[in-house]
Amino acid sequence: MANNNTPRSVLGTRALNRATLDRQLLLRPARMSAVAAVEHLVGLQAQNVKPPYYALAARLDGYDPEALSTAMAGREVVRIVTMRSTIHTHTADDCLTLRRLVQPARDRELVTFRKGLAGVDLDRLAGLARDLVETEPRTMKQLREALLQEWPDADPQALAVAARCRLPLVQVTPRGLWGRSGQVSLTTAEHWLGRPAEPAPTPDAVVLRYLAAFGPASVKDMQTWAGLTRLRDAFERLRPRLVTFQDDNGVELFDLPDASRPDPDTPAPPRFLPEFDNLLLSHADRTRVVPPEHRGRSWQGNIAYRTLLVDGFLAGLWRLEDHALVIEPFERLTRAQRDEVTAEGERMLRVMHPESSHDLRFGVVRG
Repeated sequence: MANNNTPRSVLGTRALNRATLDRQLLLRPARMSAVAAVEHLVGLQAQNVKPPYYALAARLDGYDPEALSTAMAGREVVRIVTMRSTIHTHTADDCLTLRRLVQPARDRELVTFRKGLAGVDLDRLAGLARDLVETEPRTMKQLREALLQEWPDADPQALAVAARCRLPLVQVTPRGLWGRSGQVSLTTAEHWLGRPAEPAPTPDAVVLRYLAAFGPASVKDMQTWAGLTRLRDAFERLRPRLVTFQDDNGVELFDLPDASRPDPDTPAPPRFLPEFDNLLLSHADRTRVVPPEHRGRSWQGNIAYRTLLVDGFLAGLWRLEDHALVIEPFERLTRAQRDEVTAEGERMLRVMHPESSHDLRFGVVRG
């Protein structure tokens, strides 16, 4: 049993950075399958189709994007709205359980649309929508039009959102496959996976998984990741099994006793991350990865950019255009850093685009 009566040790920013990178498989390439990595990371942000593929390219040794695509085609992994009301790529098992964990948040989301849903029986809507999408996958447009026939005075968009919130709707393939395209068509997770949903995992169990992938972390950190509230009780129940620290601001951090917490001076190679990578989205305090001077520079409005890590921290942006990998650091890199970034960029291109050649150039340093 962990002893929490002794004064808590302080984990500085670099210590938190290295520990989180290690849990996120970004300190050194991991030898595991794409599906195992998706499970360990408790899903990958998948607002767009390509980010999960690039996320694994930055994390896995011997990775081939077709591995994730094949798993998706084989229904081992799926795309579904879960944490933070955003689309994630999850394993089939997690899809059938984690969605139930966050269902209360999806129910609360509908409060925003209550005016457009006046007079709508949400239980009846859910039943009708389930029949529609399980008869054949439907686009959101088709779902809106069908539901509007039942409730012609309701807001069409609100009807479709209600269906998405009340039902565990997954995006069916070919949407999400590598090198393929397809419109978003939806059916229920149970219908797509051929088995019923399972009970939601206990909050305690998910806390342990979150810490294994994102720790050390505070209660607010996990609430930010999950899009849930009132998780303090779960941490308190687990306190005897956990160790605690504090960050430079005195915030209490929880962690698994046997989890890796590398030396703060452990080298962290450059990494090319996709837009919406969970590394940058899953803590209330993001300074463990995002230096304060670069806060907000990976976003513009609702647009997220692909990000570059140097020495473990957000250090620039990157993009592919006209058969070129364009790298835009926020500050001037040393010659050694530039060489390391170049080598990692070339490795990423070999993994993700082996069939084509790309130039590599550094763009104008952003001020």
